[in-house]
Amino acid sequence: MSAVADEDAIRRVLKEARVWAIVGLGDNPQRPAYSVARFLQERGKRIVPVHPRAATVHGEQGYASLAEVPFDVDVADVFRRSEDAGAVADEALARSDISTVWFQLGVVDPDAAERVGAAGRTMVMDRCPAIEWPRLLG
Repeated sequence: MSAVADEDAIRRVLKEARVWAIVGLGDNPQRPAYSVARFLQERGKRIVPVHPRAATVHGEQGYASLAEVPFDVDVADVFRRSEDAGAVADEALARSDISTVWFQLGVVDPDAAERVGAAGRTMVMDRCPAIEWPRLLG
């Protein structure tokens, strides 16, 4: 069985997950994370910016790391380079509340995906919720 979620699992995450920590989301509107976060917000999701500068984005307080977010998170949505993504996956696994680790388009780390899957969490890799939403949910 693949460590990476199938379409049914992705559809479930898109429907059910309410709080999305967007790792790599800063206040630069030119970056893809900025528009994806807005997309999720427009669909009723709470977004949590996670970036070293901890900027407030789209009206939501930012945090420097996943460990600093003081409330439950459903999804860690990772906008980082592939070589950095595994460490973010491990940070997400250190939290019992994060049920899904989502690596954005172009972010690929099979070893991290195996760790996430082995921990019984959902792993989505090399996908974007702003693309998957209209494709899977209409």
